[in-house]
Amino acid sequence: MIQPEVLSQFNLFDGLPESLLKEIALMGVEVSVKKGDFVFREGEKADKLHFLLNGSVALRVKLTSRPESVTVSFVSMPYQSFGWSGVVAPHHYTSSAECDEDSRLLILPAESFMNLLEQHPEHGFTVMKRIAMLIADRLRNSHQALLKTI
Repeated sequence: MIQPEVLSQFNLFDGLPESLLKEIALMGVEVSVKKGDFVFREGEKADKLHFLLNGSVALRVKLTSRPESVTVSFVSMPYQSFGWSGVVAPHHYTSSAECDEDSRLLILPAESFMNLLEQHPEHGFTVMKRIAMLIADRLRNSHQALLKTI
């Protein structure tokens, strides 16, 4: 089990009460992923939220105009989150996440996580605002990366 103190290092969970962090920690699973392995692939059903503990993950999208995928973002700093599609309808990953180096991740089941946020709406609203900021940031990064391919 991940420790609540570790969770508090993630921007997504900053300032949440320890009791809520403990509940989130109980549902989390820590996994190791090898360099070159995919955490998830674009278009797959999204039912998890991912958090980088260490390592590096490239977020890539396929373009119909190119045979290779385009890297739109890197998750390479500890305590970053990715895979937000797990908590946002229609719940399909909008990019592929491939490890650029051996990485350690925390994975939360999206449905259980969302149920917990619904039970704590005042904190759930804070978390969802932060997820909206994450989506906006990734959209900006994707836009810039795609413009470079033209």
